[in-house]
Amino acid sequence: MLHRIVQFAFDTGVRRRPDGWIGGGIKYFAAAVAVWTVYAAAFSTTDALSLTITFLTLMLVMTFLLIGHGPSADKNHIDWFDWPLAVLSAACGLYFIGQSGTIAERITLLDPLSVYDIVFASLIIILTIEAMRRTVGPGLTLIVIGFIVYNLFGDRLEGPLSHGVISIDHFLDIMVFTTDGLFGVPLRVAATYAFLFVLFGTALAKTGGGDFFFNLAASLTGRAQGGPAKIAVISSGLYGTISGSPTSDVVTTGAVTIPMMKRLGYSSAFAGAVEVAASTGGSLLPPVMGAAAFIMAEYTGIPYVEIAMAGLIPALLYYIPIYFVVHLRAKRIGLAGLAEGSVPPVWQTLKDGGLFLVPLMVITWILIDGYTPTYAAVYGTAAVIVVSSFKKSSRLTPSAVVEILSESALRMVAVAGACAAAGLVIGGITMTGLASKFSTLIFLLSGADLFLSLVLAAMLTILLGLGMPTPSAFILAAVLVAPVMADLGISPMAGHMFLLYFAVMSALTPPVAVAAYAASAIADENPLTIAMNAVRIAIAAFLIPFSFIFNEALLLNGSAVEIIFATINVTLGLIVIVLAIEGYYQRVIGVPHRLMLAVAGILFLFVDPYYFVVALIISAIGIGQQLRERIKAQPVT
Repeated sequence: MLHRIVQFAFDTGVRRRPDGWIGGGIKYFAAAVAVWTVYAAAFSTTDALSLTITFLTLMLVMTFLLIGHGPSADKNHIDWFDWPLAVLSAACGLYFIGQSGTIAERITLLDPLSVYDIVFASLIIILTIEAMRRTVGPGLTLIVIGFIVYNLFGDRLEGPLSHGVISIDHFLDIMVFTTDGLFGVPLRVAATYAFLFVLFGTALAKTGGGDFFFNLAASLTGRAQGGPAKIAVISSGLYGTISGSPTSDVVTTGAVTIPMMKRLGYSSAFAGAVEVAASTGGSLLPPVMGAAAFIMAEYTGIPYVEIAMAGLIPALLYYIPIYFVVHLRAKRIGLAGLAEGSVPPVWQTLKDGGLFLVPLMVITWILIDGYTPTYAAVYGTAAVIVVSSFKKSSRLTPSAVVEILSESALRMVAVAGACAAAGLVIGGITMTGLASKFSTLIFLLSGADLFLSLVLAAMLTILLGLGMPTPSAFILAAVLVAPVMADLGISPMAGHMFLLYFAVMSALTPPVAVAAYAASAIADENPLTIAMNAVRIAIAAFLIPFSFIFNEALLLNGSAVEIIFATINVTLGLIVIVLAIEGYYQRVIGVPHRLMLAVAGILFLFVDPYYFVVALIISAIGIGQQLRERIKAQPVT
């Protein structure tokens, strides 16, 4: 029953691939949209409102032409009623672009809306909601509709959730004719940073960068015990840093790694869970952390390069417990690595594709040099083009360029739908003052206790992210929960990074784990079973944000000694906690010693010199006992 409910909530329209001249025309239209977006975002002086309006309406046109009304829609033909929807989307764009000067000069809530303003504002909201339903499913759509209903009728409620009267004109004025609603920060980020980095990732993958990262992971870990699963961990992280989407990462790398793990003895549930856990962390890994990190930069005013640098240690720490779980599980069930002949040598892999590291280095250098993420993505894409020209097999032809441009635009359709939805929710929250009411609720439940408030903030962020794309989950958390962080005295960097971390983790958290649903078809396993296994594999990683809240040295805010000491503490803590959860090290660990290790692991995470010594002693006792028992069990020769 739960599976059916979740499936209904995330049933999206089928992706159409029209044939004939219509399909070719739409493909070139999508490529043209990509060219215009790159020009407008990086080189044009177009104002932000006009850019965002044009971008949304172009995305709406593509949505109605390329995304069917439901899972059963025809994949090869456009339904007759989708043509009028596409035309209406274009008409809305032309109207608002024509009125952009007037919109920029009008005084919100004082200058009255004309009849045409009301008609086109209502129309674009309806079209956006329908596009949202097709691209991200009924679940998020119902949430947005619920917020709209609350905006319009919440004044009739009694108690703390009640708000002042909001008329239709008031609602449309804020939602459409300001940058606080539909055309706000989320959609503006989608039209600039996010689009350009999606273009970069698509170009890198299409020219062979994705294959290189997979081969590099195989070269480094393929021969080790449990090699296929370790390949999944590393390759998914490397690919995730250029895709920024857990679901996309699962589908891309999981198509190879999950069958490979199953062939060599891992269960379907574990194989799918490893891929889900590894792919999810890719959205945390610099230099490209996905759209949510760019939105964080916009909301906080913190330069993106500082966010990327601060996120480096937590992202690397995320993969330590996952990699260690895979290693222990392989040792426990006696799985070998890949056969010698099937693993490419490291030197040969680097020789064949090492140039694909150059675009990532270019992006890192550009960001560190003080350029904006927009220019970092442009230079990174240019580097991909240059690098690809050195090999005949990856050299870009005109048709390949069109393919990359059109694919990038199509990949942004769902992102645009999610960001537009987030804008509608944010506008409603601003109008009703709901964010302050959330803060009051959290403090009421926690008694203003820091740790308990953080636990509630983490739970709310995961709850807000159930079924949502990571950018939408983070935006809602930033609007509703971030004020709590500020009231607790937590710095903007640490507080928003905490929310970003848990927004990303919501992709693998049941009952609605979107990445697990993507993996279920490949692994041929129940998605909820995969999600539960993924949580167990990544459970230690859920503790990392609490560590950097209490010790910002993990975010590179401290001296070199403090940063090194904090990193060592948390690394040891995560490893010891994994030993406690898995209950295995050389041999099965008994319950008393597992409890000892769990306590030691938590003490390590406090990053305190006294706790460090105590944790070392407890860990030595717990692990030492296992070694003594192993020695006793060995036969005397």
